[in-house]
Amino acid sequence: MPTSSRDSGKPKYLQIADDLVQQIKEKILAPGDQVPSEADLMKKYAASQGTVRKAFAELRATGLIETRHGKGSYVKRRPPVSRKSSDRFRRSHRTAGKAAYLAEAEQAGSTPSVSVLYVGPIEAPEEIAKRLSVPVGEKVLARRRLYFSDGTPTEEATSYLPWDIAKDIPELFEENPGGGGIYARLEEHGHTLKELTETVRVRLATKQEVAALSLSPGSPIIHLTRNAESEAGRVVEVCDTFMAADQFVLEYRIPAGD
Repeated sequence: MPTSSRDSGKPKYLQIADDLVQQIKEKILAPGDQVPSEADLMKKYAASQGTVRKAFAELRATGLIETRHGKGSYVKRRPPVSRKSSDRFRRSHRTAGKAAYLAEAEQAGSTPSVSVLYVGPIEAPEEIAKRLSVPVGEKVLARRRLYFSDGTPTEEATSYLPWDIAKDIPELFEENPGGGGIYARLEEHGHTLKELTETVRVRLATKQEVAALSLSPGSPIIHLTRNAESEAGRVVEVCDTFMAADQFVLEYRIPAGD
């Protein structure tokens, strides 16, 4: 261990964490590289397993490494994605054939892709039914997708649409609804969007979310819910999204005038 760390007076786990941070900054441990194992670090630093695990926890908390169950810990590859809320739903993006995720990925300079997990009818759960103003258990269309940035999963989103609207728009039942995404299809069929309302929460990921996004256990996620209201005053789609918290920066532009 370097003299500066050994003599710093810090707890040993912080000394180990500081040394690993320095190696990451100097690219001795490059993005994507596997971090030395617990056993290797215990031997190198003459530390207990508990001390080394506390050092790993410190690095995970700073977002520098990720731990994959049964595979070890790795230096994270990607910088956070900048999600510009005021920009990604512009109608100009839809008319240009870009759905919101493609628009924001283009701004972030990453390569996006999507895997469609489910498209079809479900019975509306209580919260979804309330947001769509339909009876609990009524049939709605669900569209569940897993989004990737440069090949790594970053968010999972599920959209729910009233059945009486969705049944008349066949593209909504396709895995790829076409250029501009589902909002473009809704507007083509007369449901012009007036307002989108988002609510943002941060919480710990569930086991299912940890698996879906390849997160470390105990990782935080951003849970974003959105309601899309048409000019007719009806909510025509609601969406629930969970995102890896350390991969996103949420930016909101708020007009200062009346």
